[in-house]
Formats: sequence, structure tokens, C-alpha cells
Amino acid sequence: MFKKKPNIKALAPLRSSDRRRIADQIIAQFHIDVPPKNDEHNPESGQESATISIGVIRNSLLPDNTQSARFTTTVGKDLKQVSGTVYVGTHPDEDQRVLWIKVEDRLIPTVYTLWRNPKITPLLHTPDVVLQKLRGGADLMTPGLAGPPFPHKATKGSIVAIASLEKPTVPMVVGTCEIDVASLKEVKGAKGHAVRGEHWEGDEIWSWLQGSGTGRKAPEEISGWADSKGPSGLEEEMGHVTVEDSEDEPGGGGVPVGPSTDEESKQKWNHFVEGEDGMPYEEVEVEERELSMKEIDDIFWNAFLYGLHHYRNTNRSDPHHGLDFPINQSAVISNLVLPFLPISTPAQAASLNVKKTSWKNAKKFIKAFDKARLLKSKDRDGGECVVLDIDFEDPAVTGFVPYKLPKKETAGAESGGGGGGKAITAGIGPSDDSIGQKLTKIELFKPKEQLAPLFSSSSSSHHDLYLATELRPITNSYIESASLISDTNRRLVNLDPVLANAVFDGSSPLDRELLAKGSVPRDALIDRILKSCNPFYVILRNEETRHEIKAKAGHAPKVHITLETRSGNKVVTKMSGVEAFYVYPQGLADELQKACASSTSVGQLAGSSPKKPVMEVMVQGPQKDAMIKALEKRGVHRQWIEVIDNAIGQQASSSLDSRLTNADGAVRRMGVMAEGGLQDKTTVTNHSWASKHSELKHHRIDVRRLPPTFVERTDVASIGQEVA
Repeated sequence: MFKKKPNIKALAPLRSSDRRRIADQIIAQFHIDVPPKNDEHNPESGQESATISIGVIRNSLLPDNTQSARFTTTVGKDLKQVSGTVYVGTHPDEDQRVLWIKVEDRLIPTVYTLWRNPKITPLLHTPDVVLQKLRGGADLMTPGLAGPPFPHKATKGSIVAIASLEKPTVPMVVGTCEIDVASLKEVKGAKGHAVRGEHWEGDEIWSWLQGSGTGRKAPEEISGWADSKGPSGLEEEMGHVTVEDSEDEPGGGGVPVGPSTDEESKQKWNHFVEGEDGMPYEEVEVEERELSMKEIDDIFWNAFLYGLHHYRNTNRSDPHHGLDFPINQSAVISNLVLPFLPISTPAQAASLNVKKTSWKNAKKFIKAFDKARLLKSKDRDGGECVVLDIDFEDPAVTGFVPYKLPKKETAGAESGGGGGGKAITAGIGPSDDSIGQKLTKIELFKPKEQLAPLFSSSSSSHHDLYLATELRPITNSYIESASLISDTNRRLVNLDPVLANAVFDGSSPLDRELLAKGSVPRDALIDRILKSCNPFYVILRNEETRHEIKAKAGHAPKVHITLETRSGNKVVTKMSGVEAFYVYPQGLADELQKACASSTSVGQLAGSSPKKPVMEVMVQGPQKDAMIKALEKRGVHRQWIEVIDNAIGQQASSSLDSRLTNADGAVRRMGVMAEGGLQDKTTVTNHSWASKHSELKHHRIDVRRLPPTFVERTDVASIGQEVA
């Protein structure tokens, strides 16, 4: 589960009550034996001993200094999102480590917990060569088990530990039983998964450490895991794993336990594991070197030819081969170049960037192909370059020989020819983990010191945070305990000195009126109490609860979408504030670039703090609907989005007729009779002319083009020059 580095939030201290509750949950889940609570001969001493024992067990499972944090990661080929909680603690004379992982109310121990707490889970065994594959993320197949017999607790769905035959007392892998292993009578010739790997020595959870450092090395031996059955007995149980069995029965068996250098024998070990690291047996390390600019140019040039070749062969019946012209420069790079780059490692992704080519940007890159007569391009207003047409019958395209691209499972690969892709080039993952998330926004209230007497009657603390629905019964409890309900109307509450001083300060006329009356409606009183509290909020993601996330002061934020006009009549749409909703701005910009077929950019919002910058996503064109749709896919509700349209009314119509119509309306507003359009004779005062000039100038109307009967004025020509 943790072959890829998870996203772990900030650690928060675990309350003592929560630590005891989680420790008791662990004891119940793993059926850990707890000493009895009393003794026949000395009940008092027995009870004291049991109390000490249960405390020792809890501290061994979860130390007093345990902290918790939420995490998210992706697993499997389909990159399924998984979220949960990690519990981090420090045992005496040891570093701070992740001790437990909680996913869907199931607690999974890490190897650090198993090394310190023997026999809390069933222990299975497998040959060391198979264990090495499990430590790469593969699942254990049934023929790879050493046995029978197996531990009686190794039932389907239970958490188990796996050790090697070479070190049978040191758990190295933690997994979940896919089958009822305890009931297996024979594994010879069996098929299917036995254990799904969850965590192992060497993964990202094992290596997690605040500050610098890595994971702790496994001990050579742990006496607490020792079994009456020694290593030799375990090896005898693996006697069924032979080459002969595999040859006779293709579906089962394996290779001998002893070391072997035969390559064919090594490959047979792969029958015992399955997963992304199941094949091949040998890992080949590729020596990476820094590419020269000439090599990067050739790679980008061939990637574009590969893209044209791909679209030409996959859309033969379409005259444009599946492309919609004109194509802007960002779409050329994202659709015709990046998916066809031979990117297989993050280091290659860092090198293969258009900024590291001799062209330096997409516009010059396209102009180079225009010069080679492979396409026809044109510059638009604002300096953007678009492709008008492509020569798919050019010999460089028809004679192109495709090269092998990394598989789509390669980190950063996207759709297209099958390789590299944009995600890894931009430095993000192939999947946006915010898509499909479920968000919940909760508003909380922290009472001020003046409201402390209201909470004493209900044994509540005014230092805690409350929901609005939780403050109502607390207020009602105080009203009833102080007998403040009006005798004439039960909806009215008589004001006492506490309420009068804490809620109504007398600064407004309404407050003074209520204080003079001495009573207030109950609903109005509760509303005023809420307004007098300090606001807090939490935004919960997926299965998070408000007790797990630290609340933030202030009102809940909103995503701001602003439409602005630039360079005359060009509209851009800006969006900011998405980070509070667990949305990655660059991933959102990449999606909008494709959805809107428009250029996008991500930059720091003006005025935001450099320490905690707020990023702003800008898209060319009026794209607020596309932005809202993309946010809703990520769990952001429409009511959490604020749209400000500053572009309304600023784009003048390009048609002269429409501008004359606007001018006609402007003249009407100034009291000029215009029956039959702008043809009638009208007398206008000098003051009206002055105001009319500015409005006609706003609509770009030249009064010299108006009919001469429009006004009775001798200096119309000079006025026309003035307006022009």
C-alpha cells in the first residue's frame, strides 16, 4: 500500500481518552490476552495488578506520546485513492516511528509494533527469495506458504505477519488474508492469492521519520516470536516446493528451498507472488545521464512526428485526422508532444522540458515546423501562436518509425501513444487525488469569557468548540436552571445580569430597547449568542471527523472566481482559494487547459503571504462554468464558490449598427426625441451636448457620420472632431 510516498498531514497530539479507547480497540481486534481483574486469595492486590498490566499493555501498543495524522495515498494499477490515519509514537531509547495504520476502522500494525509486541498477529513463513518480492509490493500466492499446519487465527480478512525461513522470528511483511489460511490442509498445486501485502520493511511508512534519516534496520532475532518449531522444521514443510512438482503440475509448486543459480529455476519463484513487482525476477538498473540540448531537441522533434503519425493512423477516415483546427500552442504541446515523450523515470521528466530545448518555448517550437513546411501557423493578438493546418502526407510523417513508449502504468504516463505524458513533466502524479473526494464544511463556535456562566449549568466548558445545534440545548439548560422563562409567553426569555452583560452591550438602539423591555425572544437570544462567539471552521475530507482535524479560526473560506477584461476586449477567468479544499492548483489548471482548449497559467495570488502562498489559476476566455464543473468534481459545492464578473458591459459590440442602437438609447436617456431612429431634427442645449459627447465617445460613435438633420447646431463639425 505504501510503495509510493503517502501524503501525511500535520501531526496532532492524541488525547489520553482517545489513546485508551484506541488501545482497547486494538486489544479487542487482535484478541490480546489481558490478565484477570481479581485474585481468589487477594482480590484487592489482584485488581491492582490487573490495572497495572492493562496499562503496561496499552503503553506498549500506544505510548503516552502518541500523535495522529491523516494520510492519503493511491494503490493498484487503477490508482485507487485510500485515506486513513497513522499513529506515530516513540518508545524508550527509540526514534519516533509510525506504529499503527488505520484504514476503514481497521487497525494495521507496522513492523516496528510487531518487533516490540510479539505474537499479537498470526505469523506465516515463506522462503527469503519470495519475501524479497513481497517487500517490493507483490502479493503472496498460496503455493508460497510454508506449511501446513498454519496458525488458527489466520482466517480470511485477518491481519497476519510474514517472516522468511532464514529469519523465522522476525516479521518483515504485514498483510491481510485473502483466504482462510488456517483451514488449508495442503498447498501443493493450489492456486490464487493467499495474503495481500499492506506494509513491509522498506516501504515509505517504514522509512518515515521527521527530519533526516530513514527506517530502522530489522533485528536478527526476536525471542518473543520464537516457536517450538525451529527453522529446520519450517524448511521441511516447504519440501513440497520442487521443480519437479512445477513441471508435472503447471499450476502449482515451485523450486527447492536451497540456493540455486539456475535462471530457469529463478523464474519459477514468480509463481508464488503476483503484483507490479512479480515479474521479471531480475531488476535492471538503468544508468541515467544528463541529456545535451541537441539530444533534447531531437527527442521533442521526434515526439511531435510520433504524435502526427499516431493521429494519422488512428483517424484515417477523418480529413483532419481527429484534430480540430486551429490548435493553440498549449494544446499542441499537451496533445501532440508530451504523450509521446519517452519518459520512464522522474529524472527523465525533469530533463525533457520544452524550456531546456533550443527553442525555449512552444511558439518557437511550432515556428520551426512551420519553417520545415510540416504545418501552417499564425500569430494571434496577444502573441499566441496557433496551428491552422498540418501536412499529414509529408514524408517525415508517413515514413516515421514509432519507438517503444513506457507503459501507461509508468509514473506520470498519460493517455496518447502510451508514454511520458504531461503529468510527470509538470511534476505531479498521473492522477489527481482530489477528483471524487467528499468534502464537508462544518462551522464551529467558541464562546467568549463573558458567556462562561451559561455553560456551568450544563457542566460544559466554554473553552471547547461547539456546533450551532449544540449551543441551543446549553442555552436552554441555563434558561431553565435560572428560571428565566416568561410567565406570560414561554417564547420570551427574561434577561438577567449575565445575559444582559454578555449578549446585549447596549451599543445599538435595538439593544437598548430590549434591555428596557427586560425580555427577548428565545430564537433571537440564541442568534445573538452565536454572533457573540468566535467563529471557527473545519473542512473534512472523505471519512474524516471534526475531532481528528484541528479547527481554524475565522469564517469558512470560499473559492473566488473572477472574470476580467484585458487588452481591450479579451476576457480572462481567474480562480483562487482552492488549496483549502484539498485541490492542487496545477492539476486543476491542466484539466481546464484540455477542457477549455485554452491556455492556462498558475501563479501566486497578489498580496498572499510568501510563507503560505495562495495560488491563482488563470484561464483565457469566460470559463467560469468550466471552473465550477471542475470544482464540483472535486467535492466543492456550488455555494462555496463566489463569482465576481467584472467583464460585464465592457465588451463593445463590433457592429456599427449595434453601436448606433446603443447611441440611440443614450440619446433617449438625455431627453432627445428620436422617433424613427437618428433621423429626426432635434434641438439640444449646449449642456446636453457636453454630456452626450462623452457617452457617444464611450460607444465609439463619430457624430460626423450622423445625418445633418440630427441637431440644429452650427459647430457640428468641430464637435465631431472633438468626439473623434
